[in-house]
Amino acid sequence: ALARAFVQREFVDRGMIADLNVHWDIGADGESKPHAHVMLTLRSVSADGFGLKVRDWNDTALLRDWREAWANHVNLELARLDLDLSIDHRSFKDQGLALEPQQKIGPAGMRRDLAGEAADRAKDHRDLARRNGDAIIANPALALEAITYQQSTFTDHDLMRFIHRHSDDKDQFEQALGAVRASPEVVALGKDRAGRERFSSRAMLETEQRLEADANVLGARRGHGVSAWEIAAAGRAGAGGLALSEGQQRALEHVTAAEDLALVVGFAGSGKSTMLAAARYAWEAQGYQVRGAALSGIAAEGLEGGSGIASRTIASLEYAWARDRDGLTDRDVLVIDEAGMIGSRQMQRVIEKVREAGAKLVLVGDAEQLQAIEAGAAFRALTERHGAAEIGQIQRQIEDWQRDATRELATGATRQALQRYENAGRIDVQATREEAAKALVATWARDRTTAQGASQIILTHRRADVAQLNSMAREALRDQGALGEDQNVQLERGER
Repeated sequence: ALARAFVQREFVDRGMIADLNVHWDIGADGESKPHAHVMLTLRSVSADGFGLKVRDWNDTALLRDWREAWANHVNLELARLDLDLSIDHRSFKDQGLALEPQQKIGPAGMRRDLAGEAADRAKDHRDLARRNGDAIIANPALALEAITYQQSTFTDHDLMRFIHRHSDDKDQFEQALGAVRASPEVVALGKDRAGRERFSSRAMLETEQRLEADANVLGARRGHGVSAWEIAAAGRAGAGGLALSEGQQRALEHVTAAEDLALVVGFAGSGKSTMLAAARYAWEAQGYQVRGAALSGIAAEGLEGGSGIASRTIASLEYAWARDRDGLTDRDVLVIDEAGMIGSRQMQRVIEKVREAGAKLVLVGDAEQLQAIEAGAAFRALTERHGAAEIGQIQRQIEDWQRDATRELATGATRQALQRYENAGRIDVQATREEAAKALVATWARDRTTAQGASQIILTHRRADVAQLNSMAREALRDQGALGEDQNVQLERGER
C-alpha cells in the first residue's frame, strides 16, 4: 500500500502507465529486504490512447524531486507508526557523512560472484564495502554519526546490521564492530521497555545539550511582547470574525507574550490555524514580521492557507541562510508548524539561528501524535521542559462524539473512532464495491434535495473510482432535471 499510494500520486496521476513490482527478498544475514521496482512510460496516456513523449519526465531535477517525495512519504508513515527511524534521499556527501554510497549489484551479479565468475559490479561493491569498513575501523565516529542521523538511539543489533552493510567479510566485520563498540564516543543509555540495551553517541547528546541551552536562552529572553490592546483586537478581528474558544484565547495570549520561545500543542482540528491567524494580526499590528515554516511543503502550504502567514519549508530556509539570504532579524517572529516532525539536529540549528538573530520562535504541533522524522523527538522534549499552551477542544466538529473521534484518530485509536461513527449510523457497509457506489451516489443525490444549503463532497482514493462516481453523480443530477445539454470542451489531452 505504501508503494502503491506513492506510484499513484507521483506517476499515474501525471498520466503515466506504471508497472509496480514489490519484492520481499531475504538477505544473507537472514533479514528481510523489501523493495519495489517501477517501470514507467515516457508517453502520456489519456482516454484517446498514447500521446507525445513528455521529455520533462526524464529530467534529472524531477528525479531528485521524486527521491525527496519518496523519503517524505516513507518518513511520514514511520512517524505515524511512532518508529524512531527515517530514510534520507540525499547522498552521504550531502548529509555530511564521510562514507561511500553503496551500489546495487542485483541477485544475478551476486550469484555470479558467489560462483566465482566475473561480476564487475559485485567486485566494485565489495571493494567499496571494504573501503567503508577500513574507514570505520580507523574512525568509528563515522558509523556513529551515520546511525544517529537516522535514529537518536540504537541497539547492538542495529549496530551490527549497519556494520554488516558497510564491511566486506567476516574478519573486517568483527574488526569494525569491535572498534565501534570500544569507541569512547558510544554512550550507554540502559535498557528500553523491551529489555534491550540502547546506546547513543556523544555527538548526539551534545546536539541535544546545545538545543536545550539555546532554548533556555530564548525562554528567558523577553523581546517580542504584544500590548493587551492589540491582543484583544486580534481576538476580535484577527480570527476572521470567528469567536476564539477559551483554549484558543489562552494560546493566543501565550504566543504573544514577551518570551522569545512559545510552544502550542493541539490535535488536528482544534483550531491552531485560527489562533495563529489572530496572533499574526497582533504581531503585525505591533510592527513585527511574521514568517512561517514547516518540514514538508504540504504542511507549509497548510500553515499559510490557514493562518495567512507566508510560509516555506525549513530546508529552503536553511538553504537560504547558508547563502546569507533571507536572514532573521530581531523584528521577526518565526512560526513552525508540525514541530513534532522535526529532529534534534535540525531543531538545534533553527533555534541557534533564532537566538543569534534576536528573533522569536513559536513551535506548534502535537507532541503525542508524531515522532520526529530525523533522529530525536525534540518538540516533545521542549514541551516537557518549557511547557506549552494546550488547545484541547476540537473546533472543526460540532457534536461531542465527532470531537472525541477526531481526538482518537489523532492519537492512533482508529478502531475506537470508527466505532463512534458506526454507532452514530455514519458508516454504511455494502456487500460489493458496485453496491457501495450506488448507495453512495443515491444518498448524495437525496441529501442534495433534503439538505439544501449544506455542502457535500464525495471522496475516493482511486482515479478510476473518481471517474465512475462522477459519471453516476451526473446521471443522478440529470434524473433530477438539474443539468442541461452536455457541452464538449477541447483540452490539451483531447476532447472532454
